[in-house]
Order: sequence, then structure tokens, then C-alpha cells
Amino acid sequence: MASDCGYGTKTGRAFVVEESAPLPALHTLPGVSRVEQGVEAEFEAVYFDTNDFVLAARGITLERRTGPQACWQLEQPADDGERRVSSSPPGRGTDGVPKTLLQLVRVHVRDKPLVPVTRVLTRRVLHRLRGSGDQVLANILDDHLRSEQQGSSSGDRRWREWAIELDEGNQDLLDACNALCAGSGAQRGSRGSTRRPELAQHSRQPVQAAPPPKRKGDAAAVVLFFLDQQVRSLKEQDPPVRSGEPEGVHKMRVASRRLRSCLATYRKLLAGDTVGELRGELKWLADLLGEARDAQVIQDRLRDVLAREPAELVLGPVARRIDEQLTADLKAARTKTLRALDTKRYFRLLDALDALLADPPLTALAAEPAREVIGRRVKREAKRLRRVVTAVEQLPGGATDAHALHEVRIGAKRLRYAAEAAIPVGGKRAQRLAEAAQRVQQSLGVHQDTVLTRDLLRRLGAGVVLQNENGFSYGRLHALEQFAAENAEAAFRREWKRFPSTSINP
Repeated sequence: MASDCGYGTKTGRAFVVEESAPLPALHTLPGVSRVEQGVEAEFEAVYFDTNDFVLAARGITLERRTGPQACWQLEQPADDGERRVSSSPPGRGTDGVPKTLLQLVRVHVRDKPLVPVTRVLTRRVLHRLRGSGDQVLANILDDHLRSEQQGSSSGDRRWREWAIELDEGNQDLLDACNALCAGSGAQRGSRGSTRRPELAQHSRQPVQAAPPPKRKGDAAAVVLFFLDQQVRSLKEQDPPVRSGEPEGVHKMRVASRRLRSCLATYRKLLAGDTVGELRGELKWLADLLGEARDAQVIQDRLRDVLAREPAELVLGPVARRIDEQLTADLKAARTKTLRALDTKRYFRLLDALDALLADPPLTALAAEPAREVIGRRVKREAKRLRRVVTAVEQLPGGATDAHALHEVRIGAKRLRYAAEAAIPVGGKRAQRLAEAAQRVQQSLGVHQDTVLTRDLLRRLGAGVVLQNENGFSYGRLHALEQFAAENAEAAFRREWKRFPSTSINP
């Protein structure tokens, strides 16, 4: 973030430096044509965290800055090793965290209150790095800081920090500045730890991802690795869902389904009531997300179909009526989802997933060789899929049962996720099986989309009489969806004929 507290998100790096160190030769950085004379300012910042320092433990800082540069600022570590800096206006209240920033950390703090934990006074000298076109490439912040810990009788702490925050500059400039500062004796730091000593004592290494399982290892490693990946994915999508990103809804829903499916397939490896309780809560979450996702899929689907229809076959305000209905459905589903993400039920689900990974209640079966145990569980899911496919094939007179096909799709998903989890020990065999199950799932996913779409068209078509409109186009669209359903079923049957062996072991 720039010193003027420009709102939005920026990328930067921080460095800890000796009090007397001279600023490096910034004009030598690539692309820099001139360095503006430093502008000095002073401001105060109060840092917020939970009472048990949940944010500091993850290298995250949240500050409320007062004075001429009043704003809220959130800094988080990113996967690429950089820092992501997000800012927001100060707002009317004094302590109320802006919603735009709160939604970025709610998945970590959950229902714990954010309270002031540290006060920092900063004397800053800002140097703008300008390019050949006089554009601002980056801001160099030279900060002298003094902190006071809230509720502590310990004395003040003082230190100095340099930071570079990109504006129109690129990664090369950031890397070059890193080398320049390191050459001047600066130490690469993190604003969430080294910069604020009071928070540093609460900072720790991020929870490490579960290690990839070994082919000759135990079954527990395979399951815990897959569960860990999905829990991380679910948490990563929490902020996008809160900000209204449709793809975030889809990805969080997939993560919750993968978790639920994995817990079902490998439930014998976990003791007690863990599996049943977690699967029930994950189903609740997936169903919530599904309402918004289904409405979005239907809306996109019908927009595409209508765009291909000859104008003379679209009678009346069909597109508008469809959009009105689905937009209302989307809004209602989103409101319902956002309310749910702020409930104790959701927060306790996150707590339970964390607890499962931190101290998994493993059974004796989990300690047995992975290839044998995991192979048997995958084979069990394959048999389950074959049973539901057989039920479809035995329908009288070639009749199509949407519910039966939906059960096949569910079975294909469970087999797919079971095989994906088994890839570290099953190799190419597990990969081929997962891909084949995915193709079956996708063909029947299209079929299920047509079921939902046809239901909407039937309801809208039946209601046009009350609005004195023509229902012809709704019936035509329904017929087109019926045709699409038949094609999807045919695609499924083709895929099933060439379905591979269900064994992941040679």
C-alpha cells in the first residue's frame, strides 16, 4: 500500500534495517529514471487481533491508522512469498473493522472478537520511484517505529524498517530492490512479525501442508494428505465467496463435496463419530452453496440457448422473464449463503476440520499398507457404481429415470474422488480410473442440469397465462433441453462401454 493509503490491494516486501543504515542507491534500480525527494509524515496505527492472536500466528496484521493517512490496512502472506496489502477507508466508527477487510480474515478469526493489541507510532519518509514516462513504479517507505503493547507495563520498543510497494512496476523491480536492500545489510522481514515485536512473539510458522504419501507408506498418509488439500481449498475460497465471486462458490462447493466423499470412502480409517458428524455438516454447506451455483448454471445455459434461437421463435419477453427469475433466485441464495457463513454452525465446522487434521482419530486399519487398504476402498466404490449402473440398464423398455441417472452421477463422483486420493500410491492406474469416472460424471452432470432447467421452464411456461403472454418459446426451450438430456445420456452410455478396470494395483 502506498503512503497515501490508496485503497485496494498491492504487492510488497518488507526489510528490517539498522537505525543508522543509509538508504541504498534507489536510482540504480531497473526502469527507474528518478527518485522523488522524500516526503516525511507521522501517524499512529493500532493493531487488531483476537485475544489469542489468531492473525499474528498466521503472519497477518490488521491495523487502523489515524492522522493524515487515516485508513484500515490488512497485510497477508501470499503463496508466492510476497505480501498482499489491502486497504479501506477509516469509516465512521473508531474500532469497527471494515467489512471488505473482515471478510478476508473471517475464515481465520471466525466468531472471535477483534480487539486492539498494539499501538505503533511511525515516522515515515516516502520516496516515489518514477519511470521514463514519469509514472510511479513503486513507493519506498523508510519507517522509524515505536510501539506500545496494549495492557502491558513493558517499555516502548523502537526499530526501523524499509518497504517497497509496487504501483506500476513489475516483478523484476521488486526482485532488484530485494537484492539492493540485502546488499545494504537489510534483512528480509515480514510486517506481520519482525516489524512489530509485540506480535512477533505470537507469530509461528504456518501450519505445514500434509506431506505427500509414499507408495510403500501407510493408508493414513494417503487419506490425511487428500483431506488436508481439500480443507485448505475450502478455506481459500471463503473470502471469494463472501465477496460474491461465482467461481469461489463453485470451488468451495467442490471442496466440501470432496471432503464428504473422502470421509465416506475411507471412514473405516477414522474412529468414533467423526465421519458421520462431519459428513452431515459438509452436506449442509454443499447444499447451501449448491442453490447459488445451480441458479448460475441454469442462467448461463439458457442465455446460450436463447442466443442461438432464431428471433422469430422467441415470442414475448422470454429472456427477461428467465433472467428476472434466476437473478432473484441467485440473490436469495447468496443472501442465505452469506448468513450461513457468519453462523456458529459454520465456524464450528471449520474448528472440527482443523481438529481432525491436528489430531486424527485413526484406527488400526489406517496403519496398514496404503496400496492394499486404499486399493480395497477404491474397488468398493467401483462396485457401488456398477450396481447403480446396472439398475439403470434394467429399467423396463429402455425408459429413462432421471433419479437413477443422478445416482449414477453421485457414484461416479465418489469413485473419482476415491481414485484421485489414491493416485500417490496407485499411479497411472488410479489416474486413468479417476479420469474415466470424471467423464461419466460430467456427461450426467449435463443431464442433471437439463433436469433443473426443464423444471424452471415448466414453471415459467405455466405462469405466462396469468401475465397474458405466449408460452410457445418456453415449450420449445423445454424440448431443446429434453434433446440435450438424451444426448447427455447417450454420451454416458458410450463412456460406460469403455470404462477401464477398476483395480489400481497391478
